[in-house]
Amino acid sequence: MKKCQIEVLKTTFHEDLAKDYGCPNLGKCPMHKVGDKFLADYAKPEDLCDEAWKAMYQYVFAISHGSGIFYYGDWINKPGLAICSCNDGIRPVIFKITATDQELVAPT
Repeated sequence: MKKCQIEVLKTTFHEDLAKDYGCPNLGKCPMHKVGDKFLADYAKPEDLCDEAWKAMYQYVFAISHGSGIFYYGDWINKPGLAICSCNDGIRPVIFKITATDQELVAPT
């Protein structure tokens, strides 16, 4: 099993939704910036948003175990890769998850 790299590809902001439903002065997510990288194993990386981890941990687990193409080949065209977002509907952050060459050490 391999550790996974999680990389921030994009931070987004839906101004129309923020106008109707967001708090005043809401903007892009302040937790993550494009290019941020994290190494993941069984646990959430220290500085990764809790809600983002909830949205992606199943992909980290699958990729660390050598998954190929997800679902039926109608989502991502590269094996062992997932593109996902956190669950913030107004200002979602887009992440790329890939396996590294670093071996995963099971907790004892």
